[in-house]
Amino acid sequence: MQNNILICGVGGQGIVLTSKLIAATAMRKNIPVMSAETIGMAQKGGSVFSFLRLGDNLSSPMFGEGRADILIGFEPAEAVRMLPYLRDGGTVIVNTHAIMPVTAALRGSSYTGTEMLDYLKENTGNLITVDGEEACREIGSPRALNMIMLGAAVRSSVLPFGIEDIEETMKITVRPQFVEMNSRALHFE
Repeated sequence: MQNNILICGVGGQGIVLTSKLIAATAMRKNIPVMSAETIGMAQKGGSVFSFLRLGDNLSSPMFGEGRADILIGFEPAEAVRMLPYLRDGGTVIVNTHAIMPVTAALRGSSYTGTEMLDYLKENTGNLITVDGEEACREIGSPRALNMIMLGAAVRSSVLPFGIEDIEETMKITVRPQFVEMNSRALHFE
């Protein structure tokens, strides 16, 4: 069995760490994994996305449109941008907090993400929304978003491992001073 995972958002949201934790957890569980990331615009708040493939007989870390089993969108517009990659019946997990693109801010446009969330609701059968901003506030760190989103993805039952598996990987890959906060974020519902 294979799992195709697409994680997307904007620079600074923790997409790369999320991708690395999924890949490292898969390796710890002897699940073959391949990944590829696009991070060139990350420092400018631009699009960041990561493809992950888990399972046997993998030949490439990338997959085509209509093949993602799960799309984890850290930002609504980025989730809409990557929606063509989702397979029929696939699952979308999206953070409801929008981040205004620089181009919209320069034009004086308003962007709340509401129209993107409405689009996802209309065009996705399996949609899980996460109020990432409120969750980060409750946990006490704006840097917890990636673990909140990863926890939601694991609870969706699309990934072939549980929260405890991610926590074990986190304990050996994340700086010790951040483990407790990240663990709380993983368990946040």
